[in-house]
Amino acid sequence: MKPTSKTNNKLILMLTLIGLSACSSQYTVSTNLDKENFQTYFSHAQVKFFQDESEFPGRYKLIGLVEGEDCQAKSHHALPDKIAARTEARRQAAQQQANAIIFSGCALIDDDQANKQCNATLVCYGMAYQVEPLKKIN
Repeated sequence: MKPTSKTNNKLILMLTLIGLSACSSQYTVSTNLDKENFQTYFSHAQVKFFQDESEFPGRYKLIGLVEGEDCQAKSHHALPDKIAARTEARRQAAQQQANAIIFSGCALIDDDQANKQCNATLVCYGMAYQVEPLKKIN
C-alpha cells in the first residue's frame, strides 16, 4: 500500500509540531519591563491634562510645579519631541500623587549649554494638581 499525499502531509505536520514543541521549552523571553516597577512605566496615563482650572470637575489642590524634557543627543537624531517632554512632566506629576496637570508652556533650548549631552532640549513646564471628581447624585 502506497502512502497518499494526505497521509504525507499529516506526517510532516505532526513531525513539525513535535519538533517545535520539543524546542519551545528551552527559550525564555527577556524584556526591559520590571514586574516590580510596572506601575511606574504607565504612571503618566493616570494624569489628565487640562487647559485651565475652570475645566476641573471638582475641588482641587495645587501640588506643585513639574517639568519634563526631551533631548536630541546627536545632530542626526530626531529633534526633541513635545509629546515626550509632556509625558515626562506627567510622570513627575504622578510621582507627586497628582492626577491633573495644566501646561504653561514649552521652551526649545538649542545647543544646550546647561546639558552638554544634548544638541537641543525641549522642556515643558506645568502645574500638577490633585482633583477630586464630582460626586454622583443617586
